[in-house]
Amino acid sequence: MYKIMLADDEGIVIDSMKFIIEKEFGDSCVIEYAKTGRSVIELAESFRPDIAVMDIQMPGINGIDAMKEIRTFSKNTIFIVMSAYDKFDYAKEAIKLGVMEYITKPMERTKVVNVLKKAMDTIDLEREKRSNELMIREKLETVEPMIESGLVYNVLLQEHFQEDIDSYMSLLGLEARYGYMLAVVCGEEQQGSHMTNAIGSSIRMSGKYVEIRHMLKEYFKCVVGNLMSNKIAVFIPCDSEDEEYNERIELINKTRELVRNLKKSEEINFRIGIGSIKPVRMLSESYQEALRALAASTGSVAHVKDLPIGCEYEENYPINLERSLFERLERGELEGSLSSADSFFEWMRDTAYKNLMSVRLKALEFVLRAESAAYRNGGQVYVFTSRDEYLPQIMEMNDMDQIKRWFLSKISDSCKNIQNKREEKSTSTVEQAKNYIREHFDKDISLDDVSRTVNISPYYFSKIFKEETGENFIEYLTNVRIERAKELLNSSEYTMKEICSMCGYSDPNYFSRSFKKNVGVTPTEYKEGKSSEE
Repeated sequence: MYKIMLADDEGIVIDSMKFIIEKEFGDSCVIEYAKTGRSVIELAESFRPDIAVMDIQMPGINGIDAMKEIRTFSKNTIFIVMSAYDKFDYAKEAIKLGVMEYITKPMERTKVVNVLKKAMDTIDLEREKRSNELMIREKLETVEPMIESGLVYNVLLQEHFQEDIDSYMSLLGLEARYGYMLAVVCGEEQQGSHMTNAIGSSIRMSGKYVEIRHMLKEYFKCVVGNLMSNKIAVFIPCDSEDEEYNERIELINKTRELVRNLKKSEEINFRIGIGSIKPVRMLSESYQEALRALAASTGSVAHVKDLPIGCEYEENYPINLERSLFERLERGELEGSLSSADSFFEWMRDTAYKNLMSVRLKALEFVLRAESAAYRNGGQVYVFTSRDEYLPQIMEMNDMDQIKRWFLSKISDSCKNIQNKREEKSTSTVEQAKNYIREHFDKDISLDDVSRTVNISPYYFSKIFKEETGENFIEYLTNVRIERAKELLNSSEYTMKEICSMCGYSDPNYFSRSFKKNVGVTPTEYKEGKSSEE
């Protein structure tokens, strides 16, 4: 259905246009008309036409000025100008307003019909575009909560590869490198720092999750996680790690208002903890801070910076360098770990060049932390008495360079242990898988069968298998089968059907196609070629 508005002060013109439109387009059009500039504007406000056929010369407000006014509140209306005056100035003004056609009177029926069809085609395309956009938006509104929950889950539990975080951020259109976490907690009532009836409240909260999520997004540009017990973790992205005092006060006041409105709207009691701003990869720390803030406070809103919890560092302490060192070490990145360790030691040298004791103790602290990381990651076997000599050794060192060599050596050992253990484990797993494939290639085996045999998930097995062999599972299995087929084809004892079955193929045609794809000739051609060589 198309809404068409006719604007002309001549009744005969309006009657003629109505006759042409009704005859050509029938019931697909709703037609309204007006005869003065003012009445045209008033009609357009209520009618909201898809197409407006406008005369320029009308009593009162002329057609050009009327179109300007209509365009302010009806941006999608298509204008078609008709006039007995073929004036350049009018045409130029009409073009500025995005008029589709400028036609002169008297109008030909064919011209009118063609112009209206062109306008209707444009409207149809625009409607289809809007419909598709709405459909996409509807799908996004369904999928977006799942993507947001995936991001929050990954950053909180740290069960991720960095590329997973980057993928989630990209899908959500987020470029922020920093952020902080809110811990939204509900309960029947607050007793001190504790919310009672967590289980019952979480059940009630689950039924109101959508409304709570919408309200959170009204207050913050945020990423909302799933309901976990009676808690929701919320990530708020930031462009900077710095937070001014006034910004913190404004945040606390806004969060207090949110808590009041959540309680009023959902009839559940809420408390919200706020963590400090961290790099995205460290948001789990911010969330833990938010929970500790709630535990240390009796207010409805608690910001970690307002409470005597957490660790504060002296102004020039390189906390980011410390974090970088242990993150790299736990990933088994030897070069990166040594680079961070070297930079940290040089900071110690510059800061406490006369205080050897502080340097010794910090070096010893880091070495013990590094070895602890190696134990946790399976890179070392813990022996209770293995570090008896560390304290005497470092206390005997009276030279910075000597301490540095010992420090870097121990950091290197821990990182290599983590690295070697992972390589050893993945190599052992892949060798075990390759042996299984070589022993069972003649059967119908799958990726799931092999990953179950080596006792790791199919996803992770597929990843390390490709890294170790350069081939995926199917490629490797196919190559083993084809090589065995070539060996059997060199013998005249077996029929083609027998060879096909002995190599794990149930369909001779598929076997033939696979063989030709990998070898370049069919099994028969291969066998005949070998026979002729003999």
